[in-house]
Amino acid sequence: MTLDRRTGAVTIGRFPDLIDHLRPNDVLALNETRVIAARLFARRADTGGRIELLLVRPGEEGAWWTMARPGRSLTRGRAVEVLAHDGESVAGRLLVRDVGEGLYALAFDGDWSGLLAAAGHVPLPPYIRRPDTEQDRERYQTVFARVPGAIAAPTAGLHFTPELLARAEAKGVRTARLVLHVGPGTFKPVTVEDPAAHVLDPEFYEIGREAAARLREARAAGGRVIAVGTTVTRTLETGAALRTDAERTAGEVVAAGSGWTGRLIVPPYTFGAVDALVTNFHLPRSSLLFLVSALAGREAVLAAYRRAVDEGFRFYSYGDAMFIA
Repeated sequence: MTLDRRTGAVTIGRFPDLIDHLRPNDVLALNETRVIAARLFARRADTGGRIELLLVRPGEEGAWWTMARPGRSLTRGRAVEVLAHDGESVAGRLLVRDVGEGLYALAFDGDWSGLLAAAGHVPLPPYIRRPDTEQDRERYQTVFARVPGAIAAPTAGLHFTPELLARAEAKGVRTARLVLHVGPGTFKPVTVEDPAAHVLDPEFYEIGREAAARLREARAAGGRVIAVGTTVTRTLETGAALRTDAERTAGEVVAAGSGWTGRLIVPPYTFGAVDALVTNFHLPRSSLLFLVSALAGREAVLAAYRRAVDEGFRFYSYGDAMFIA
């Protein structure tokens, strides 16, 4: 689906038709994060009680902050045994180093990447009610995924193929590659009355100098910055907000750099970096839907979503796509 945010006009097609909506000198901003096998099945070393773990973000001294279900028994100093893919043998032993805000800092006296290879499972979206498979390790990735660290794919990017990117390049469209490691906070529902009071959990991002230069060159040539996904949008808007006065004067669209961002975008919002957006269809009361509404306008988005339902579009991570221009 394409949505003209100036007129509210909607057209329906197939995803390769996106090329027809791109112009020479446009730049597609892509999130190169790669999903890790972040789900672990474990048992308490003392009682044998089963626990499901989800790695969220790296902590200090090699530990990982982790979600746990159930987690009430994971007090400081307790040990858990991570189960290998056979479900019975032990692949490693973790120690609860700290507890805070519903997360558990788990320390491992070894190589985490080796542990995830031996015991990790792909954290598929919860509505996919089947065990993960070896095939999911590649299928639940974008074709440009490069930097491990996400627990969910930046799903707008799943629609792209190498052939489609080559067609865009042949049309004079360039790409800018950046990273935002998607965490569970991206999908946390908005439960407060005022959406602006919603808190996004920080996620690690990186905008390289080459990517920043691509964006500057695109704007200077009259092209558009097209964010492929809400993760890219939040990253670019973080970079736009961090520009110095000198960088703004020099025409920089974003400041290159890295760090942690919890940037929330809700209406009303003035975008500093993003001109257009490729995105999937999102749940009500999600920060993702508020972001889309901030770009295209609430009424236009709701009308487009009603049309999507009528047309049989699929929602969520493995669903269909929308191009907002």
